[in-house]
Amino acid sequence: MKWITRARPNTDRIACPWLISKFIDPGGEILYVPANQVLELASGLDAISFDVPGARYTGRGGKCTFEVLMEDYQLDNDAALTRLARIVHAADHSDDLGTEPAGPGLLAIGIGGLDVEYDDQILLERGGFVYDALYAWCQREVAGTAEPALSAATA
Repeated sequence: MKWITRARPNTDRIACPWLISKFIDPGGEILYVPANQVLELASGLDAISFDVPGARYTGRGGKCTFEVLMEDYQLDNDAALTRLARIVHAADHSDDLGTEPAGPGLLAIGIGGLDVEYDDQILLERGGFVYDALYAWCQREVAGTAEPALSAATA
């Protein structure tokens, strides 16, 4: 399946493709296009739109698109993903940035990534490592095996 969203991705538009490729549609293709073309191209390409107003999947009810995808694909029974979703939410929603200690760091990586990489597909590839690492850390957190210094930072 093709998945389509706005170009120049940071936090949620890197997190969502990571979630899609790992848990929803491993063979899916992610397309980044100008924001004003997402919905039209989604229709013409028979693609699933996300993280743009009017998209099939976008933030709703105070949730970021990552959380909406988790809910709609019934992935919220994975405690580590739920933990990761809190981090993504904090980084994606400026009003909630202070609710999760890792949120500001993830936001900084997302914004800084835009300055050091101009190819959205390469940015997505590089961002995948960040989310793989965060998910692994979240798995350790929920299992109670995170390093003590890291655990104390999130308490």
